[in-house]
Amino acid sequence: MLEKAALILDCFNPSGGPFRLSELSVLTGLPKPTVHRLAADLVRLGWLERSGNRYRLGAKLFELGSLVPHRRDLRETALPFLQDLFEATRETVHLGVREGMDVVYLERIHGHEALRLPSRIGGSLPLSCTGVGKALLAFSGAELAEEVLSRPLPSLTPYSITDPARLRLALEKIQVSGLAYEEQEAAVGVSCIAAPVFSGGRMIAALSVAVPCERFGPAQLAPAVRTAALGLSRVLRGDGTGLR
Repeated sequence: MLEKAALILDCFNPSGGPFRLSELSVLTGLPKPTVHRLAADLVRLGWLERSGNRYRLGAKLFELGSLVPHRRDLRETALPFLQDLFEATRETVHLGVREGMDVVYLERIHGHEALRLPSRIGGSLPLSCTGVGKALLAFSGAELAEEVLSRPLPSLTPYSITDPARLRLALEKIQVSGLAYEEQEAAVGVSCIAAPVFSGGRMIAALSVAVPCERFGPAQLAPAVRTAALGLSRVLRGDGTGLR
């Protein structure tokens, strides 16, 4: 029953939901009576919320997610550096970690005029389409890189890299410079610079600054991004936790 309940929860993603019972039945492949019974249990637990005849994720899941020790500790440690990076650039700042072949965003800071981006806290995007994702991919080992390159590369915009040779070259450049560049590959009109964050010699996260193309100045932004990533890495190395 837990696996069936997980199938229902997995239906909800950044572009999906709320759903009717009939839609959840189709998406999960489960009989409608089973979905009805499980959905009622999930609502009672606070993992789903019901509005009329539609269901959406409940607040309890957000509460549980915020308690995951590794991500909570990393976010709290990184927050001062993200705030400094925002103050230095006045542009949208991200912190992300790798989960499989996706980047999951732990934090996003922006001003009053937020950019229209597909990123959101707790949401995920393909590694190959984002600055944070490419920084993570470049330092996650050759095995993962080869696995990503062997599969069809996803496309979020017409500018997303879908040629494995181009992505391989980009990853090699990131490994040399320590900076990942993304130009309109996740959102048209927006470019990004990202840098990896290390702890105990191991890459554990990446942070970035996203800027409208007309304001994109790598020469000015890159030092700020690099400084924030190095500062956070230094603190993580010195606190002895490794955030494992």
